Amino acid sequence: MAVFATSFSFAQTDIKFKEQTHKFGKIKKGVPASYTFTYTNTSAKPVVIEFAQADCGCTEPVYNKAPLPKGQSATIKVTYNAAMSGIFKKSVNVKFAHSTQPYILTVEGEVLMDKETQAKLDAANKKAKPKA
Repeated sequence: MAVFATSFSFAQTDIKFKEQTHKFGKIKKGVPASYTFTYTNTSAKPVVIEFAQADCGCTEPVYNKAPLPKGQSATIKVTYNAAMSGIFKKSVNVKFAHSTQPYILTVEGEVLMDKETQAKLDAANKKAKPKA
């Protein structure tokens, strides 16, 4: 049991992300938002990203597939397409070939409605309100 716990612990500590969550705040609808996560290989040997998979088609991770030597840093760029208005929180699972569990990167924020859509919504709400 101790061997399993030690190997699991090691598997999750040989990669150090500068941060695993990024908050965009308020962004414009239809304008993709990107953030670049930086990580460092703190293990004794090269590491390779086996896959980086987003939880939906609205989010795309881009990364280098080459082995990363020990002590070196690399990046994973995550882009959210901002096609829908509203609050979002999207995850990307990053699995390294040597680890048992993926690392989870998260981007979140709020996509604001464009002015034309907001004006139409405001006009519809005014008409829907009964007069007192």
